[in-house]
Amino acid sequence: MAFNSTVFEKEKIVLGGNEEWIVRGGRHLFPLLPKALAGIRQIGVIGWSSQGPAQAQNLRESLAGSGIRVKVGLRAGSASAGSVEKAGFTEANGTRGEMYEVIAGSDLVLLLISDAAQADNYDRIMAAIRPGATLGLSHGFLVAYVKSTGRRFRDDINIIGVCPKGMGPSVRRLYEQGREINGAGINCSFAVHQDIDGRATDYALAWAIALGSPCTFETTLEFEYKSDIFGERGILLGAVHGICESLYRWFRTGGRERDDAFLDSAKSITGAISKQISAAGLLGVYQALSERDRLLFKQAYCACYGPAADILTEIYDEVESGNEIRSVVSAAHRLGRFPMSEIAGTEMWQVGRSLRSNRPSQIDPVTAGIYVATMMAQADLLRSKGHPYSEIVNESIIEAIDSLNPYMDFKDVAYMVDNCSTTARLGARKWAPRFDYAVTQSVLPGLEAARKDDDALFQRFVDSDVHKALAVCLDLRPPVSIAVLG
Repeated sequence: MAFNSTVFEKEKIVLGGNEEWIVRGGRHLFPLLPKALAGIRQIGVIGWSSQGPAQAQNLRESLAGSGIRVKVGLRAGSASAGSVEKAGFTEANGTRGEMYEVIAGSDLVLLLISDAAQADNYDRIMAAIRPGATLGLSHGFLVAYVKSTGRRFRDDINIIGVCPKGMGPSVRRLYEQGREINGAGINCSFAVHQDIDGRATDYALAWAIALGSPCTFETTLEFEYKSDIFGERGILLGAVHGICESLYRWFRTGGRERDDAFLDSAKSITGAISKQISAAGLLGVYQALSERDRLLFKQAYCACYGPAADILTEIYDEVESGNEIRSVVSAAHRLGRFPMSEIAGTEMWQVGRSLRSNRPSQIDPVTAGIYVATMMAQADLLRSKGHPYSEIVNESIIEAIDSLNPYMDFKDVAYMVDNCSTTARLGARKWAPRFDYAVTQSVLPGLEAARKDDDALFQRFVDSDVHKALAVCLDLRPPVSIAVLG
């Protein structure tokens, strides 16, 4: 894919032997935002859930003095009104209003309400957007919904996507850190789904840069919803939760004390393993181990890759077919009767909350082999489906280690998952038990059973193009780690 901008310079990168193009962000580009957003007088941020607070505040700050107003739209009687007012978006100063009034009055409408609400209110939302305006999505779910229901978008509006590779609190926190370190932020993908006036690409790039994206890369909204909804159910949320639960029980059964079992399962992933991936890539995790531990890593990797790939393939099929889309809408309708339950009630997470050991987390070779195998299985599947490496690496690896795992490390899995969208939360709860079961039943019992194809499987890991692609994308990040706040 290649794109053209009349305002921002693009840069070529080579990932897995393929050319891709990116735009580097930074606060030095903020003076160009009014030019890129020519014709935009009001940006309406619709909704105040995971992404709404971050995007509204980041945009307001980035566009200060430009004459472009950022206005938050909420449904009548919204429980979020108080927190929106606290953030400075008020009816008195003209920066807060009723949802449909804001949609109708905005030149750029950022639709950040829940996925199920987008589906339920689709017709009314489309009717409210005025001709010539631009609809902005931070997730491709609505595209999937329209496709699965046989609908069509109106042909008199632009449709663009800017999709941060992290939860809303990460988008805001790293933007704040970027006041001190230019370029600190969460990478974004962007997509132009419909361009009626030739301005859509610059609008999308300006939106991403204003959010604080240090590196913005191109995708399509169809690729985005498939990789994003799939990824949340996989390594980003569902798989890591299920892996941790299974490994903790296995370590306890093997005689490890509670603190040690927690440190060698969940804490090993969110601490030492994530830091090593961030510093040296997936292969660097293996290379950092002793000869003895490399053997354990290889055994775990080879035992896990197949079962993980099996579940991940099923998830992708469910997303691609529209089944998972329909499941999310149906589940959201049940939440009034059956709210989502606590997911950090097991012994492991309670131990984590009262950890007595002062021992730092280390790379446990079995934990590392299982985690890396699942991450590689996800990357390999996405690549086989035609997804670009920039999207694969940012959404299935960097998002995990830089945005999501730090939140699980800071508190627990519930804090990580429940700071995400309703779609992500539902998917994590649905698929985590499947990964837990697979690791418990298929992976751990077969750790020491050498198979004829293990050497070839592991060599494919060592030789994979993903390592070079990841190295390029890791170098594009700003030199800052997220400072998680409670």
